[in-house]
Amino acid sequence: MQILISLIGVFYLIVTSVLALYGLHNLITTIMYLRMKTPTKRKGELPPPSEWPRVTIQLPIFNEKYTVERLLQSVTHLDYPADRLQIQVLDDSTDDTVDLVGKLVEDYESQGINIELIHRVDRKGYKAGALENGLRTATGELIAIFDADFVPKPDWLKRTVPAFQNPELGCLQTRWGHTNQQYNSLTRAEAMGIDGHFIIEQTVRSKNGFFLNFNGTAGLWRRACIEDAGGWQWDTLTEDLDLSYRAQMRGWKFDYLPDVVVPAELPPQVEAYKKQQFRWAKGSFQVVRKLLPTVLQAKLPLKVRFMALLHLTGYFVHPLMLSLLLLTLPVGLLVPGAFKIFPISVLAGLGPPLLYLTATASQHKSVLKRLRSFPLLVIVGFGLSLSTSIAVLEGLFSKGGAFIRTPKLNVGNKRKSQSKVDRAYVAPLSSMVWIEIILGIYALVTGLILAPYIGWGIIPWMVIYMLGFFYIAGLNLIQHGMEAS
Repeated sequence: MQILISLIGVFYLIVTSVLALYGLHNLITTIMYLRMKTPTKRKGELPPPSEWPRVTIQLPIFNEKYTVERLLQSVTHLDYPADRLQIQVLDDSTDDTVDLVGKLVEDYESQGINIELIHRVDRKGYKAGALENGLRTATGELIAIFDADFVPKPDWLKRTVPAFQNPELGCLQTRWGHTNQQYNSLTRAEAMGIDGHFIIEQTVRSKNGFFLNFNGTAGLWRRACIEDAGGWQWDTLTEDLDLSYRAQMRGWKFDYLPDVVVPAELPPQVEAYKKQQFRWAKGSFQVVRKLLPTVLQAKLPLKVRFMALLHLTGYFVHPLMLSLLLLTLPVGLLVPGAFKIFPISVLAGLGPPLLYLTATASQHKSVLKRLRSFPLLVIVGFGLSLSTSIAVLEGLFSKGGAFIRTPKLNVGNKRKSQSKVDRAYVAPLSSMVWIEIILGIYALVTGLILAPYIGWGIIPWMVIYMLGFFYIAGLNLIQHGMEAS
């Protein structure tokens, strides 16, 4: 029994130490961002090439009848020489999106636009398979990719293509914006999380020679880079991250333009958001298993390999958070001294707030107004820890899997009456919601039991866990109740 107690204490210290490492990573990343002096708009203002290269725009879609019309409207209005531009609609749809897209493509073709519809019925390889299939008939030396809910501005190509005058550049990512940030509390939290990634993390990685990733959409690839790196592969659920690392390991350079923003839709439904995060977490750890050993053994600077390690394993924070909750009660009852030797990490708690505060401040908007979403972002992060932890484990021990797309409903910031949404576009309620409620109760009980023994300082942490699980589960149940009525 004494050995078991000691092991529990040691495991708790390991969990908090590793969690602190990720918090320190956020802190260092933010400090690096604040110390940068390079003007963010420099690369977005490069002189145009003497001759504009051929560009193929690939639009991978699957059952997107609510957003595809808006997508094609924006893409067909991009300012670029018509004889140098090709648009491919890569449609794997199985619903009436097929008919809608067919009519739209015919209309644009009749206007003289170089656009083609490529419809598959087998969905082999899912999105990666559609992109790879499209390359067979693509004519561009540069390949732009947009998901169905993205709305590029007319000058997007004119602002990105000039960067490829650098022959070493293999991929250029632009920043995601938001079409529905104010739709509900969840979308406000999602927007803050995405802004932290795109404004701070991606900028720091691109400016300091660290590996960064194409985010799956709103980016531009050199076709030669895709082919040299082995093409699109579908043994992971994050084909974008996989190809990004394979390309950079081959010596290709990646860059990022934080000042070129493409608005996109945030998932307003909790279940849809959970499934999106599940896919990203599972896919990233499939890439960890596939590529991390090679990255760590490569002849790269130590800091590049270390930052790649933290980048690829970023979702490991969620299993650590869940482990911390489950361990707190037994540690508090059996080895309370562990709290005094290594209290819940200050670094783990300090890094993320500073990162998101900096991202918010950099947008020159009302910082105090936007920071109201930060407590909710924290709560959402804690509430997702169960679902994402399962995804991490699946990613470590399985290849591929079903690519469950995130439904897009073409919603804006204001709620408005609209025709009833097709039930196929609403993610079904997962039974995991009941386990989340149990974990919320467990967090509350843990705080109440331990407070008299180790102090009331434990209560705020347990309340955050409780609110996180109750928020995710509660909003999920409310949304599904409203949809069923």
